[in-house]
Amino acid sequence: MDLSGATYLIYAEGAFGVHSSKLATSAIRYLPDRVAGVIDSEHAGRSVDAVLGFGGDIQIFSSVEEGLERSRIRPTALLIGIAPRGGRLPADAVSVLVRAASLGLDIVSGLHEFVSDIPEVAAAASASGATIYDLRRPPTDLPVAVGLARDVESFTVLMVGTDCNLGKMTAGLELRRGLEEAGERVSFAPTGQTGIMIEGWGIAVDSVVSDFIAGAAERLVLRAAELAGPEGIVIVEGQGALIHPGYSGVTLGLLHGSMPAALILCHDATRTKIRSEGVYDFVRMPPLSEMVALYEGVAGWLRPAPVLGIALKTSDLSESDAKEAILRAEAETGLPVTDPVRFGPGPLVEAIRRAAAEYRLARQGTLTPLAG
Repeated sequence: MDLSGATYLIYAEGAFGVHSSKLATSAIRYLPDRVAGVIDSEHAGRSVDAVLGFGGDIQIFSSVEEGLERSRIRPTALLIGIAPRGGRLPADAVSVLVRAASLGLDIVSGLHEFVSDIPEVAAAASASGATIYDLRRPPTDLPVAVGLARDVESFTVLMVGTDCNLGKMTAGLELRRGLEEAGERVSFAPTGQTGIMIEGWGIAVDSVVSDFIAGAAERLVLRAAELAGPEGIVIVEGQGALIHPGYSGVTLGLLHGSMPAALILCHDATRTKIRSEGVYDFVRMPPLSEMVALYEGVAGWLRPAPVLGIALKTSDLSESDAKEAILRAEAETGLPVTDPVRFGPGPLVEAIRRAAAEYRLARQGTLTPLAG
């Protein structure tokens, strides 16, 4: 898979928004120079900044044809930017994909339903020479994890969370940026479709058969460690949450497979229960201190992994309320806390750098006697 040169027209019909089109908003945030426009007839004629609050003057169009005619750059692919529950493609979207493929646009999808298995779309792509990229299609040769990730020389940090859809990937990418600006060598291990789209490689662990989730995580860490080098830092994209009734399995497989040396806990400052449109209202949000203890306990049975800090999502709060929420979280946990998007990742970057430096010294102390 090589998407490094792709330019995207993003399909987000009827669902363009920060929470409802995660793949779309992430492409706009991290690949803005490669986004030609967005398709959403409800917001057609507006800029993405007017809807999202970021993204500049990227325009929203009513159709594929309008996007091809009026977009600021020539798109080479249609990116399916929506994230419907269950990952199934809405029925009315199939005709849009057929038109896009017929016009020669590659199709890039992060849905659980593989677009390449939809006969009409596959036929249209075959006729025009377009390629269909199903980002969630996992490799067929994944192993059962055997603990290899605990032996990598790079310092591995796993992003974990109190819930789904609260910015684990975004926080991880902001940390990567901050660490690189501080002079560290860093690689980002993508475990979901959005990270794969941004980085151009990875495995969507939520599409892997359960026995091999940890093996997929292990493989990702081993590759990311090669990219970062022995003195580098690996940031592993997190998925789900240990307390989530629907997605805790993928979280645990990722935690045990990646065997991180440290954790960053992500939390939405406004959530008092699992965000689920009423489905999981019975699941209250535990105090942050309890979540820290839970993740450290579950990880520590295989390898000690302290939570180094809290990435707090505060986008639904005023700036003053956000700063107060950060202070409360710091007081409760005794850890550095920031909203890495709103206020920058600085406190978390420094915590990771300190821990990584200690890790390198400890590793050298272990290796020196063996060398003699």
